[in-house]
Amino acid sequence: MFVSTPVSEGSSQVHRVLGIDPGLTRCGYAVIDSSGPQLLHCVSMGVLRTPATSPLPERLASLHADLSLLLSEFCPQTVVIEQLFFQVNVRTAMSVGQASGLALALASLAGCEVVQYTPNQVKQTVTGWGGADKIQVQKMVQMRLGLNSLPQPADAADAAALALCHLAVAPMHQKLIAAGAETIHGRVRSRKTA
Repeated sequence: MFVSTPVSEGSSQVHRVLGIDPGLTRCGYAVIDSSGPQLLHCVSMGVLRTPATSPLPERLASLHADLSLLLSEFCPQTVVIEQLFFQVNVRTAMSVGQASGLALALASLAGCEVVQYTPNQVKQTVTGWGGADKIQVQKMVQMRLGLNSLPQPADAADAAALALCHLAVAPMHQKLIAAGAETIHGRVRSRKTA
């Protein structure tokens, strides 16, 4: 479960992004409002947890309920979910994939724009280096959001980094789309001319 932070609804120019770092045991989330490139406000950040000892269907049902609650409570325009790129541990990859699938489906059903980025894309955008470690990501999230301390746990910081990544690249995506490019799975590509 999560504890919501009161939100003061501001101008209609505010864009709300929900970042999700999917996982079955720990699913990080961060809700960030942006009213401009440097005008960022962390509305809520935390981790949704399911007990590893519970049966898989119960864990997925619990995560489903918590993600649904996040979406209805915060009403984001965009949901950014980490894209599963590579996992050595097959069990971990399966549980992350299941959590990611839930998040993708629920965000789409809620009518949100749904975007995915790989961990390297997020690190490159947020820290300037695709090989950044967790502490470097946490420090940049802390700095960008003006937090008093490093965001904890790392899953919540990763979710905030996902949202910050999207807020950094979204204006360029919109310009490319306006110029005639099309999006495929949240990525922009040029339209081929016949």
